Parts: sequence; structure tokens; C-alpha cells
Amino acid sequence: MNKKNFVGIDVSKHTLDIAFVIRNDYGLTNPQWKQFENSGNGIKQIEKWLVQMNVPLDEQTIFVMENTGIYHRLMWRSFMALGVDVCIENAAQVKWSLGIARGKNDKTDSRRIALYAARNADKLKPATAMYQNVLHLKDLLSMRTNMIVHLRALCTAFNELQRISDKTFAKITTKISGDAIKGLEKSIKRIEEQIKLTIKEDEKIKHLHKLLLTVPGIGHITAAHIICSTNLFTMCSSGKQLACYCGVVPFGHQSGTSIKGKYRVHKMANKELKRLLHMCALSAIQHYEEFKTYFERKKKEGKHVMSVLNAIKNKLVLRIFAVVKNNEPYVNKCLAAA
Repeated sequence: MNKKNFVGIDVSKHTLDIAFVIRNDYGLTNPQWKQFENSGNGIKQIEKWLVQMNVPLDEQTIFVMENTGIYHRLMWRSFMALGVDVCIENAAQVKWSLGIARGKNDKTDSRRIALYAARNADKLKPATAMYQNVLHLKDLLSMRTNMIVHLRALCTAFNELQRISDKTFAKITTKISGDAIKGLEKSIKRIEEQIKLTIKEDEKIKHLHKLLLTVPGIGHITAAHIICSTNLFTMCSSGKQLACYCGVVPFGHQSGTSIKGKYRVHKMANKELKRLLHMCALSAIQHYEEFKTYFERKKKEGKHVMSVLNAIKNKLVLRIFAVVKNNEPYVNKCLAAA
């Protein structure tokens, strides 16, 4: 990547710490830093400051920030609109690349991100523009997940209290908790209706969603999560890459003759997507003969149940990517040949 100006951004809820370095004939300049408000007005001030500091907002400049969930969205959207390359890096990737570092604060972090960008310029991949309806769908799915977590916690506490309380007090707690439980259930139902409406109203999302539902075991919510996680499949270039992101690819753990660990999946993954794929795998072995036969055969060979389920999750992900790449519904070739 042929860039001259490298801008590192440390994003927090209320502030944006901006630092930049410039590559010249003598190497890299000393980092320059300033803090701004994380708002529309703050971003306009950033634009003016960078121009004043001889950092043009063009193809010679690249912005690098860590993924902070929702707090980096405003910055991302604003500079993408200006046509400037923006890279959203994994925070662990940035941290590990810096080696041993003592102490941290927002000012130091922004400088480190700017230096990381300059040193790894040939490896940086500018982020693709996030599709607006995908963001809406992603937020709806996040709300649904949070409400389900709260509902389960409330129901568990309520049921345990009912089990050990006397009848009089049980009636009181039923009356108190009942409204909250019904309210959450009603909200979840409304969110799910809005998710379906969002998918239905967007042709791109609707088409991908329809393709994914043809894959055995993949349901409505899982398909929506995959579409959001991949930004309409623009953020993954292969099925293996997607499987790795979902945390279903086993990696070796060995060194020399003394360390001979088993192949294991890495803990760094999209945990929610991995959980949903686990449920899809369970559904696949119950309702689809292809996966049921595979599961039973591997169990007889002595494979651990969780290892076999992980293999099925991997198969599902590869099929998901295949139907999107080929732009065709899934067809069970074994069944079709029979």
C-alpha cells in the first residue's frame, strides 16, 4: 500500500485521540497528537486540524482504528464518505504487534496505532463501506440477544424462588415478575418482526437470506447473523476464512518432541455465531440424513461428540459460502444422484 500519511485513532465513547506520522525521505516524523470530541462537530474539527498539519484527506492518507463495536461508526462513516481509506483492525492484532509495552493511556495508544499503521502498511486492508440496512439489522439482532439473556436470567431466578418459597409469597413474586417477563417476551417478538421486515424490504439482504436458508440446519436468525457479520459477504474471501472467524477450524498445538497437543479450535472467534452454528449442527443431525449418517459413523470410529459436531459446523459454513459464491440454492448432490 503506497501511503505517505498514517493516522492512528484511539476511539472511546466520548473522545477521539488522533495521532499521525508522515513518511518522508528520512523515515517517519515524530507523532503529532490531539484529542477531539466523538461527535459530528468533533470530526469536522479533526478534518480542519489535519489539513492545517499538512495531512491531506486523499489517497495518500490512511486512517487506522481499533474495532470498538458502535463507537467508531461515526468516524468510519464520515471518512469513508470523503474517499479516504479507513482500516478497522482487531485490537489484539495491534497490541501483539507492538511487542512488550509498559503502561497505556489514550494519547499513547493513538500514537502506537499510527506507528503500527506505518510499519504494517503493506498488510493493511481498507474496510469496505458498511451497508446501512446491515447496520440496522445488526443492531436489531444485538437487541434481541441482550433481551433473551435478560429474560433467561429473570426466568431462572423466578423459577428458583418459586421452588423454595411458600405459596403466599410465591403468588406475590408471580405478580411482580410476571409483567416483566411478559414485557420482555413481547419486546423480543416485536424485534423479530422488525428483523423480518428489514430483510424483506432490502433486495440484497433478502436474496442472500433466501440462499442461506437452503443450507441444511440454517435458520432465519442464524442466516441474518451471518449476513451482518460478513457485511453481505464482502469481508471474507473464502469458506475457510469464514469458518476460522466462526471459530470452527481446529489448529495444531505442538513443538519439537515434548509438546504434542491435540488439534483445538481457537477461543478467538465470533462467540454468538459459533453458538448459533452449534444449534444448527444439532438440528442438521436430527432432520437431515446426510449429517445424521456422518455423525453416527464418526461416533462409532471413537470420535468425541463435540469434535464431530464441530466438523459438522465446519461443513455447514463451507456450504454457506459455496451457495453465496455460486449464487445458487444448496442442492444435496448425493440425494439428487439417488
